[in-house]
Amino acid sequence: MSDAEQSKPNVTYSAPVGSIDLRAFNDDGDPYEIYACHDCLPWYAEVVIVEDEVLVREWHAVDCPQFQALLADDD
Repeated sequence: MSDAEQSKPNVTYSAPVGSIDLRAFNDDGDPYEIYACHDCLPWYAEVVIVEDEVLVREWHAVDCPQFQALLADDD
C-alpha cells in the first residue's frame, strides 16, 4: 500500500463510526436543516431526546473531515 493510500481517511461503509449530538432548533425555535454528508458513506442522523432537549445525533466515519470539524467546534 502506498503512502498516499495509507493517508486517505477511511470513510467507507466499513469505517468505524462516531456520533455527535447537535441542537435541533436555533434560539428562535426554528429547526435546522439537515443535509447528508458528502464526505462519508456511513453518515446518518437520528432525533433523540436527552434531558428533555430534542437533539439531532449525527453519525459519521471517525475519519470524516466534517465529523472532525464538528468535534473541533464542540470544544
